[in-house]
Amino acid sequence: ADMFANEEGGPEPDWVITEREQFSDFRDLNKDGKMDKDEIQHWILPQDYDHALAEARHLVYESDVDKDQKLTKQEVLDNWNMFVGSQATNYGEDLTRNHDEL
Repeated sequence: ADMFANEEGGPEPDWVITEREQFSDFRDLNKDGKMDKDEIQHWILPQDYDHALAEARHLVYESDVDKDQKLTKQEVLDNWNMFVGSQATNYGEDLTRNHDEL
């Protein structure tokens, strides 16, 4: 209700339907209609999810213009704001060091 209150009784937006499905299919593991401490922990810190790998894939996917799975110096520079805002680059600090691969 904090994000969407269906006051008019009309149809729910697609994002609300998707969130309900995510909750019932993936978040509410014991199907009791609410999230307990273990379910919240699994949601926030899933054991089978590699955050660093996901962030690296995201950076390459968004920046690799020619889709060769390699980033050129120009591709990184063209998307500098994404790299500076990424935890994978220590919020841009790692980009200031000399790297042979760049």
